[in-house]
Amino acid sequence: MVSPLFWPILLGLLGCVFGSFIGALAIRWPAGRSVAAGRSACDGCGRTLRPVELVPIVSFLALRGRCRTCDAAIAPGQFVTEVLGAAIGIVAGLVAPGIEGVAGAACGWLLLASGAIDLAAFWLPDRLTIALALVALAGGLGGIAPDFSDRAIGGLAGFGSLWLVATFYRAMRGRTGLGGGDPKLFGAIGLWLGWRALPVVLLVATVAGLCVVVAMRIAGREVKATDRLPLGTLLAVAAFLVWSVGG
Repeated sequence: MVSPLFWPILLGLLGCVFGSFIGALAIRWPAGRSVAAGRSACDGCGRTLRPVELVPIVSFLALRGRCRTCDAAIAPGQFVTEVLGAAIGIVAGLVAPGIEGVAGAACGWLLLASGAIDLAAFWLPDRLTIALALVALAGGLGGIAPDFSDRAIGGLAGFGSLWLVATFYRAMRGRTGLGGGDPKLFGAIGLWLGWRALPVVLLVATVAGLCVVVAMRIAGREVKATDRLPLGTLLAVAAFLVWSVGG
């Protein structure tokens, strides 16, 4: 009999690895750098990092967030994505042990990658959105709830609703209010969670955005009407939270 801790531990460890990759992806991809080419190196002195310095989470803590050669600060986002990647795996393993949890974790890691890049560069790569859609569709074909028809409706409703909002806003205000990747991501989320979950995801994302604005005001930062929030990041967070609670 498999221990109840098997799936959380397995997916948590995998999440550390994927989180480390996602951290590098969020830094390199928007800058036009390949995440696959070349060995990892310090951004400060350029020294090639040894394997012992690349252990997710542990290395960052052991080095106190700095290069041991030049003392340059390691990007904190790298550590954050590693922790979040592990947390996604652990939560998925606890909420839905087995293949459903694996699928949930995979979608969560893809959302983490999309959200991290959108936060860093206000960009939602189509390749990540397509990957999320394919994993979601595979889950539906594999018999994981919700059923395939709910997912298909969710995909159309998610994309269509935000596309209409973006089109209406552009017609009324004469400028772009939503990025082109946001409707696509919401459509992929609909393919994962089904159409019934979409209003809740949008509500959670909206509340999270308002909380960010309030926090910025409390911190003394001036918030202008032209300031942008990464909607893709907010949708990614909301989608995984909704799945975790509903799972």
